[in-house]
Amino acid sequence: MVGAVAVSLRLLGEVSADVDGRPVDLGPPRQRCVLAALAVDADRVVPVDRLIERVWGATAERRARATLHSYISRLRRTLAHTDRVAIVRRSGGYALMADAAETVVDLYRFRELCTSVSCAPESTARAVRSLTDALALWRGPALTGVDGEWVESERDRLGQERLAAQHDLAEARLRAGQGGELVAELAARTARHPLDERAAGQYLLALHQSGRTADALEHYHRIRTRLVEELGTEPGTALQLAHRQVLAAGTAPVAAPASGYFRPAVVPRQLPGAPAPFVGRHDELTRLDALNTSDAVTVSAITGMGGIGKTWLALHWAHRNLHRYPDGQLFIDLRGFSPEDAPLPAAAAVRGFVVSLGVPPASVPTEFDALIGLYRSLVADKRMLIVLDNVHDTGQVLPLLPGTGGCTVLVTSRDRLTGLAAASSARMFRLGVLDDDDARSLLAHRLGPQRVAAEPEAMAELLGRCVGLPLALGIVASRAAAQPSSPLQGWARDLRDTATRLGALDAGDPQSSVRATIAWSHAALTPAQADLFALLSSAPGPDIDAAAVTCALGPASDRTWALLRALTRVSLLDEHVPGRFRMHDLVRLYGLEHRGADHDAALGRLVSHYVHIAHAGERLLAPQRRPVELGHPPPGCAPRPPADEAAMLSWFDAEHANLLALQRLAVERHHHTEVWQLAWALDNFHWRRGHLHYNITTWLAGVAAAEHLGQPELLVRSHRRLGRAYAQARRHTEAVRHLSRAHDLAEGSGDVHERAHTENALAWAWSLHGDDRKALKHALHALDLYRGLANPVWLARALNSVGWYQARLGRPHQALEPCAQALDLFRRNQDVGGEAATLDTLGLIAHHSGDHANALKHHRAALTLFRRLGNHYLEADTLANIAYAHAAQGELRHARDISQQALQLYRRQGRPDDAARVQRQLDTVVRADGDQPGTVPSSAVPVRHAGPRSGGMCAVSDFPGPVKRTV
Repeated sequence: MVGAVAVSLRLLGEVSADVDGRPVDLGPPRQRCVLAALAVDADRVVPVDRLIERVWGATAERRARATLHSYISRLRRTLAHTDRVAIVRRSGGYALMADAAETVVDLYRFRELCTSVSCAPESTARAVRSLTDALALWRGPALTGVDGEWVESERDRLGQERLAAQHDLAEARLRAGQGGELVAELAARTARHPLDERAAGQYLLALHQSGRTADALEHYHRIRTRLVEELGTEPGTALQLAHRQVLAAGTAPVAAPASGYFRPAVVPRQLPGAPAPFVGRHDELTRLDALNTSDAVTVSAITGMGGIGKTWLALHWAHRNLHRYPDGQLFIDLRGFSPEDAPLPAAAAVRGFVVSLGVPPASVPTEFDALIGLYRSLVADKRMLIVLDNVHDTGQVLPLLPGTGGCTVLVTSRDRLTGLAAASSARMFRLGVLDDDDARSLLAHRLGPQRVAAEPEAMAELLGRCVGLPLALGIVASRAAAQPSSPLQGWARDLRDTATRLGALDAGDPQSSVRATIAWSHAALTPAQADLFALLSSAPGPDIDAAAVTCALGPASDRTWALLRALTRVSLLDEHVPGRFRMHDLVRLYGLEHRGADHDAALGRLVSHYVHIAHAGERLLAPQRRPVELGHPPPGCAPRPPADEAAMLSWFDAEHANLLALQRLAVERHHHTEVWQLAWALDNFHWRRGHLHYNITTWLAGVAAAEHLGQPELLVRSHRRLGRAYAQARRHTEAVRHLSRAHDLAEGSGDVHERAHTENALAWAWSLHGDDRKALKHALHALDLYRGLANPVWLARALNSVGWYQARLGRPHQALEPCAQALDLFRRNQDVGGEAATLDTLGLIAHHSGDHANALKHHRAALTLFRRLGNHYLEADTLANIAYAHAAQGELRHARDISQQALQLYRRQGRPDDAARVQRQLDTVVRADGDQPGTVPSSAVPVRHAGPRSGGMCAVSDFPGPVKRTV
């Protein structure tokens, strides 16, 4: 680079730096240690916490972080005049970036020279030159001038690299016949390292080359005796081979040692090519960078379902980090999940590695322990990457782990390898599907951005059908790329039918077939595991918990956890939260092709489990409702509902999607009783959580089921509940139609209970529509009917409703008495929901009377109770009323903050009218707060409000906000 400023960073000796040939001041020892800690891992991110640990130790003080940033700033200023090296901030840490065109760190120049060496005879002279130049870079012990635990460890490790290079140089010179010149040097080295077999073998050959064969044999006898007495082991294969070579040569000098006894013929570079394109996985790559260091043997395991991209990620990371492994990379497919071959025995894998590391096949030990020992000796203290792909289980991995530091082992497997984490402290990476952005990028790389952009709808469908599985995306991309003129819509159409989707995701060979990939995992299952896999494939909903599985299994329920763990272990099932399991959509399709004979009975037990727990929840959340009769659960199924309201609501939250899917399945199968029962069981939960549109959907199915069942009582309840659901969603015409139908059916049947409930529901619907006179008329009819039913809670609800409508019509004094009676009845009967609703009504009456402080007190008390009940629907309404009370008192900032909370809930619940009204009120309050603090202009509140249950901030002249009642 013309005009570039030369820079050199030195670690092999005193930590120092030159810029344009002149030394620069790197500051105090710890500041220099920061530079060293970055330089040993040049061009990769070192996390801040690891930097601090390297420089200050594991017990660093809290102020070390600030000091580190100060040191980084000073070092940046020192190096500011060169464009060949820079310290940059990256996510979670710092990196020292060195110009790739020129090695500026002596450590990396040293490694570059060492790894360029070949053992071929014709390159011996070049090897001697390269290694001599490499060792000339050392100016003393590494990292001189800095200290600490990490420095001592790193200095020792780098010293081992230096020793290895010295060994390599001695071996090259022995090949050149220079043994006589090496005797003194190797004698000193063997004295310093008396148990180093490589040094011993070289000294033996040097003595022999110099004509001192007797001394060589005596030397071998001494080292063998010492190894046996001190370590209890015979010399290794390489040293024994050297000894036999000397014995065979007799008195004739040996010109050169047999190439490869102490060093591989070539540095192994076994990695397959880097995958292209590669997208996403940023978090996983960052974690791999942070976890894999050269300080010790590091084992990282990437697990996940077939086709999820485990090998893809491992190879991409490996190629991105080749510079960190100058001693080579080993790779092997262990065939853990293969369509044709059994898993590769560990002994066969180790044998292949040993041969790759330079041991002649004829010299490889046949005894397993000796083979493992030789392998670990060959990789000892080397900086190597070992990739173990497609592992079957932990037992296949453990023999392949090095015994000493310096190596990184990267494992991929469908098995979760929990035993590996326990045995080797392996870092576990559970790989999930690609998100939509990364999946789209993958297709765009293969198909071109123009083609992808031209058909957005087809692209969306392709992404949805492939569900983020890299293998499926790759198959679609390869097939579409082969026919560039074909519209993507055609490929999307091929994936639309679930019966043929797996067939469409097949590129013609087992390695490029989603069905084949899943089949390899399926083949590892026992019959019992395969039966459960097929059952879970047909279970409705996105996931399932262990209790539901136990009920579905029936007689085999004592094996639930063992079977679930087996499916999870081979990644056919994913335990995405503790105790809850889900299956990838494409795996589910494969499972549906393997349903067993007991499938319908097991599915029936599963349905019974959900229905019984949901109905127990309905009774717990709404004890005043008339119960629905259920039959007994089938044998082997014992549903256990949660014991309290909070736990029951949590169960409904977790199982909501499953219950909706279960009702859809019941509709498809014409199981009308279960359809209706699920609509009824979900009603109160939907109301509390504000799931308005789900409630309409489930009750539409419930009305249709009641029509098929032909039971008048069910028809009344169904039309009334559907009418209420429509009213909540502000669909007045549909609400009144169904409520009127319920009213007529109740009149015809003479059922006083249903007549009373329907009159109450009609009152609420008309109030939401803005006709409070009609609302009061229906509410008074309901009250008369409830007075004759001897149910104090129902009577209290009717009294509260009458109080609300009287207040809406500008009659606060007539509203107070029924509300006071209602509050007393609710409290005496411990109905917390009714108490909260009445408190909210009293707050609104206080607003009408101008007593905003008292209104605020009532609304806050109601809010506390609604939150205790988990009633998000009425929580939103009450927040809106509280905001109005604050605004009416001139507390505009409080009004603004609480209005925003109400607005978020309304939007989450799909209540656009309420959200729009509160947004208008919020805008008015914000303007008032900015223009005239402490005042609310008359335009600050809307003229119209949405009626009972909706909440809102309304002008005092109109009566602020709605009541929250339990219907």
